[in-house]
Amino acid sequence: MSADTTKPPATATKLPHQTGPIGHGGDGHLKAGLKNRHLSMIAIGGVIGAGLFVGSGAGIATTGPGILLSYAMAGVLVVLVMRMLGEMAAADPQSGSFSAYADRALGRWAGFSIGWLYWFFWVVVLAVEATAGAKILNNWVPGVPQWGWALIVMAALTATNLFSVASYGEFEFWFAGIKVVAIAAFLVIGTLAAFGLLPGTHAVGASNLTGHGGFLPHGVGAVFTGMLTVVFAFMGSEIVTLAAGESENPEKAVSKATNSVIWRIGIFYLGSILLVVTLLPWDSADVKASPYVAVLDHIGIPGAGQVMDVIVLTAVLSCLNSGMYTASRMAFSLGQRGDAPKAFATVTSRGVPRVAILSSVVFGFVAVFFNYTSPDTVFAFLLNSSGAVALFVWLVICATQLRMRRIIEREMPERHTVRMWLYPYLTWTAMGMIGFVMAYMFTDADGRKQMYLSLVAAAIVLAASAVVGRRRRAAVAAAGS
Repeated sequence: MSADTTKPPATATKLPHQTGPIGHGGDGHLKAGLKNRHLSMIAIGGVIGAGLFVGSGAGIATTGPGILLSYAMAGVLVVLVMRMLGEMAAADPQSGSFSAYADRALGRWAGFSIGWLYWFFWVVVLAVEATAGAKILNNWVPGVPQWGWALIVMAALTATNLFSVASYGEFEFWFAGIKVVAIAAFLVIGTLAAFGLLPGTHAVGASNLTGHGGFLPHGVGAVFTGMLTVVFAFMGSEIVTLAAGESENPEKAVSKATNSVIWRIGIFYLGSILLVVTLLPWDSADVKASPYVAVLDHIGIPGAGQVMDVIVLTAVLSCLNSGMYTASRMAFSLGQRGDAPKAFATVTSRGVPRVAILSSVVFGFVAVFFNYTSPDTVFAFLLNSSGAVALFVWLVICATQLRMRRIIEREMPERHTVRMWLYPYLTWTAMGMIGFVMAYMFTDADGRKQMYLSLVAAAIVLAASAVVGRRRRAAVAAAGS
């Protein structure tokens, strides 16, 4: 077992204002072990989650073909947020990403609060995805109970993350690769079927887009309701900016990832959903249950359900893998800044933040336990109280970028290689869009519950931030007296 160290040496190379120096590992900081191909696939795969393959059915049933507008609006918002985040990450790559930037631009309270809320979000996601994967594996091998499979997948991916950042990158490269190949194949097959170019198919035209009640069968308001289910599917796009700090060329990786987010969302989400609602009636029960399986069955692809189970399991494992990585790096950054136990900022000789990983996984295991013992009480609270965290994170990114732009221009203009479009107007536009979505959530029963409980979670974290800040100031005052 490699020995941990507690702080970086005084000579560690740091980027301007960087709280998490990156080096070769074993000297108290993270290791630059991610290759450019890892970062590229992490960026591409980050927007393709299990929610696209399965959860999109609920959005289609709620909104009808107009779900395309929901995806387009949410996609525009994500593109704007990613551009803002890319501007900051290219100038100053850090393991804590937006939390570290908020710390600098808005104050310690902001970095503390959004960092812990983001960590909380991902450790809850670990439980959700572990359970989803366990259900699929239990169907294949029923001899092992679901909770047993959940423990197995959690333990396996924990070992992967503990070994080295390169092993995380390699696993994620192949997980994401499978997802990309799957969605690309679906796009090709679906397009051929839509134009009647496959045996047994005929050109469908726009009959399913305009029939069955029209393009907006439930009215314009349903577009915004659909957006509530869509917006959270994009959470994970920002992972590449956290991972960039452990790459060989972070500035180039961030720039490439933020520039490509437009076509990734446009092709993978809008393209595939367009095929679903074009090929099949939106109100079909099969579409609501599993839209991609329904399309493949309609086209006549044998074993579509089994094929999709493999793809969904891959998406689940990818999300688990990235969730562990993301939660641990945020915990590491919080530890470095004194907003979490100092042990979180220690690393092994391989440059892996072992304590931060294990602490995140332990909470994930506890959440898995509650998912089986108290699904309607404790776990429901955890799930709902993390539901609006994505919106909180995006709002903080917008507010941070407004100030960080001036800091970057003043203190590191040579690193200002990615710029937010039409600054500050599009930044304020994005903030307005986020505010609208948050307000609209109060008009929806499920959304209202998530907002209330997420606000409770935010209030708890803000209170903790105030306590920690007061103790920090008292310690400084005592040291100076």
